[in-house]
Amino acid sequence: MHFRHLFRRKSIDMILAHAKNEQEAGHMMRKDLGVRDLTSFGIAAIIGAGIFSTIGNAAAYGGPAVSLLFVFSAIACGFSALCYAQFASSIPLSGSAYTYAYASFGELVAWIIGWDLIMEYAVGNIAVAISWSGYFCGLLSGFGIHIPDYLAIDYLSASRGFKEASELLVAGMPVADLPGELAEAWRAWTMAPALGGLRLIADVPAFAIVVFITWLVYRGIRESKRASNIMVLLKVAILLMVIAVGAFYVSPENWNPFAPNGIGGVLKGVSGVFFAYIGFDAISTTAEECKNPQRDLPRSMIYSLIITTVLYVAISLVLTGMVSYHLLGVSDPLAFVFDRLQLTRLSGIIALSAVIAMASVLLVFQVGQPRIWMSMSRDGLLPPVFAKLHPRYQTPAFSTIITGILVAVPTLFMNLTEVTDLTSIGTLFAFVLVSGGILILDGKKTPAGNLGRKGSGKFRVTYINSRYWLPVIWLGVFLILLKLDPEDLQALISFDRLPGETAWDVVKHKIPHAAFLIVAVSVTWIAVKKELSLIPALGLLTNFYLMSQLGITNWLRFLIWLVIGLVLYFVYGVYHSRLKTLS
Repeated sequence: MHFRHLFRRKSIDMILAHAKNEQEAGHMMRKDLGVRDLTSFGIAAIIGAGIFSTIGNAAAYGGPAVSLLFVFSAIACGFSALCYAQFASSIPLSGSAYTYAYASFGELVAWIIGWDLIMEYAVGNIAVAISWSGYFCGLLSGFGIHIPDYLAIDYLSASRGFKEASELLVAGMPVADLPGELAEAWRAWTMAPALGGLRLIADVPAFAIVVFITWLVYRGIRESKRASNIMVLLKVAILLMVIAVGAFYVSPENWNPFAPNGIGGVLKGVSGVFFAYIGFDAISTTAEECKNPQRDLPRSMIYSLIITTVLYVAISLVLTGMVSYHLLGVSDPLAFVFDRLQLTRLSGIIALSAVIAMASVLLVFQVGQPRIWMSMSRDGLLPPVFAKLHPRYQTPAFSTIITGILVAVPTLFMNLTEVTDLTSIGTLFAFVLVSGGILILDGKKTPAGNLGRKGSGKFRVTYINSRYWLPVIWLGVFLILLKLDPEDLQALISFDRLPGETAWDVVKHKIPHAAFLIVAVSVTWIAVKKELSLIPALGLLTNFYLMSQLGITNWLRFLIWLVIGLVLYFVYGVYHSRLKTLS
């Protein structure tokens, strides 16, 4: 058996010719999306759980300066967005980073990124659905409607919470004094009906929203587009109202000091702030359904990033101006701030906005995942049924149903709170590969490179010579590091052990940072020597840096996930690959 095709790249001409054959065979989807619809999808995907939760802890670490971290993250995402835009303009097909990796790195890496996107979209949506359920139940309780606790919590959370609550009760704590989450788990476990020895506990609202969103996606892109547009209008209007009302309660003295914990404190919120930006890349999965993908996809990615960044910076400044930054380390900072100022009606409106925002995130990612599977199936890496379109709705019907099942069923009984960072690391990995793909295809000394030939798209990443600018940028980074507080700098380079820690406990947490340094030196040397384009080089470096901030535990989970994917590839995909027949 020969595996020469594993690293063989599909040329863009080959990809486009394959797409033309699919279109002539009637296997392409309807073109219903314009730039407004795509921008709406981008905003729908980006503004979700992040702005309603992670912004609080980020602000507690960095103070008002967290607003600058939103700008930095937007710039890092912007580098990748420009690379996505060039690929999307050149290869206007569903598949997103999977298809782009096929054109730049070859089949094996394309499979890895396709498998990675399953984690980003499907696993991420499970966590979003569970979070949506919590906000939805809270919103209903505000109207006097109470869903039984055992129907609004997952089995694992109820079991673990009951055990922890029982220990506190045995120690003498009254039931009324149990913390909110533990009290909910204790009530769910004690009140749930039992079947034999099994407690009937399930997060029904989370399951229901995934089923409803999957039905929308199954019916067609037109229905999904309308739902997305309505939800985006509502949640943006509510956020603008929050900013407008909150501005009247801002006390400028709360912005002083602007960065109370220095640059190190600001950077502690990197993963949380980046989580608030996840989603703009999902726009590229709808490329086949765009009326003018070469023009509309690049514009919509950039528009959605600009709009959300303005909203995020405004919200972070308003929150840190309304109360002191150190009070914001809570799971629901927006509602907390308005409750603290006795603006309880706005808290209910914020809960409604969170419900709408997270439903829109579910919608966009449930749209994206089946289209990636469809692209992988067309290349033979998944069974043909994954690429089959519904005869009436022209959607990847089987892939959509499977996606719904894989997301909906785990929400009934699983607690994936600890896996949310996997979504971030998976997204960053995709960003790194897409940025690297542009570097590989573009070559040196030209803004177009290999993509500039016949058949390429209209959007090009502006060429800026890395030889002249990348060393200057690194010099600026070193000067910033010198401005770090001595304690922050010591934390970066120290190998001191705490009591009870082994040498390995210290070293293992430095591995992601060491990996970043190796990649940074290598990429910088190659980019300067070969005069590569600056923007994709910065996209690769900034996103790999953000990956290095997610910790060794998340890296290990991520690597385990990739190993599982490789096993599946070598069991099925490597033998059924269409590219294999050309080897």
